[in-house]
Amino acid sequence: MTHRKKNRNVGIIGIGQTKYSSHREDVNQPEMIHEAVEAALKDAGITMKDVDCVVHGNMELFEMIHQPDLWHTIGTGACGKDCIRITTGGTVGATISCAADNLIASGMYDIVMAIGFEKLQEGHTTGGITNMADALWFRNLQTGALTGSKAYDVIREFGEERAKRVSMKYRIIMDKHAMRNPKAHRAFGLEFEQMDNLIKTSPKLVGDLKLIEMCSQSDGACVVIYACEKKAKQLSKNPVWIRDHITVHREEVFVMFGYDEKYPFPMTHRFAAEQLYKRNGIDSPVEYFDVFEMYDPASWWAVDWIRDFFQLKGDEHLKLVENEEIMIGGKMPINPSGGVIASNPIGATALVRIAEAALQIRGDAGDHQIPTPVSHALASGFGGTMWTVLTMLEKELNW
Repeated sequence: MTHRKKNRNVGIIGIGQTKYSSHREDVNQPEMIHEAVEAALKDAGITMKDVDCVVHGNMELFEMIHQPDLWHTIGTGACGKDCIRITTGGTVGATISCAADNLIASGMYDIVMAIGFEKLQEGHTTGGITNMADALWFRNLQTGALTGSKAYDVIREFGEERAKRVSMKYRIIMDKHAMRNPKAHRAFGLEFEQMDNLIKTSPKLVGDLKLIEMCSQSDGACVVIYACEKKAKQLSKNPVWIRDHITVHREEVFVMFGYDEKYPFPMTHRFAAEQLYKRNGIDSPVEYFDVFEMYDPASWWAVDWIRDFFQLKGDEHLKLVENEEIMIGGKMPINPSGGVIASNPIGATALVRIAEAALQIRGDAGDHQIPTPVSHALASGFGGTMWTVLTMLEKELNW
């Protein structure tokens, strides 16, 4: 095997999602997960007998249930099968995808089911996240997983008026996409004409980060089924191929001591993108990719991260938003699903990005399908202390 070359190619053959909402009082965790499992199996045209291994992930501490995968067996159908539980924070949905891909590429299994979910009203997510930050030093910054610092950075670089309008325009675009996605949690029917009023009246969380610009807490589950090349071609008419993925972690305590002109460090998003594109020979990601499903926890962060993910310079990333090029039908459609701002079942959120990117390649995204052919897709995951996972998906095995 050559460096970074898989032993076997891996394709997505099945996708299942629940409706995402603030509360799913009608089902317990196994029942909710089963909805997505059943949908994914039907989509793949297989049964649980065909699945060799189950990779299960969520933020178990948010719901205060230890080893939830054991209880969930009655909903996942994993009894008697090899099962791996993974928890890596907000990235967990992308991590279980990477694990499924690696398990099949290694030759250990032929078919792997990845399950991500969250049922947040059964725990105290906000309380758990907020306690990660020092209550004294971060009292004017911390909103939980995010701070208001990114709004400050963008305003400082591009001016208050332009920065606020770009952030809110991104938010309205995501809502327009969510309105086309029947599974989205938050879809308000926002219009561009409301931009100035929303900037003035929307309640602030911290600094210039407003409530409407922040992601939600959602209940829901997502299941993606992966197969080796031989099985994928046998079972699916249009498998979506996992070309490559990269995971980059950055520990805050470590980098804080190295943060100066002598020892600069890149953001994990930029570093991950640079490495991924370099080893895959991609010189212009904006031209190469047809769609990007980005883990966008807030509109301020999303606007700034577009520059890192696509290796853009100056204000090119702002212009993509201002010129509506990130909309469905634009030059670089971002989150046709509505993104994380619309739906955020944390343990599944990053897996939803991969599932939605795969649906776009298959042409099965329904009302939020991009009108032009999709051959190359990018999906990101975010979590922990600025961790990044990037996944490249392809329509054809031609790399």
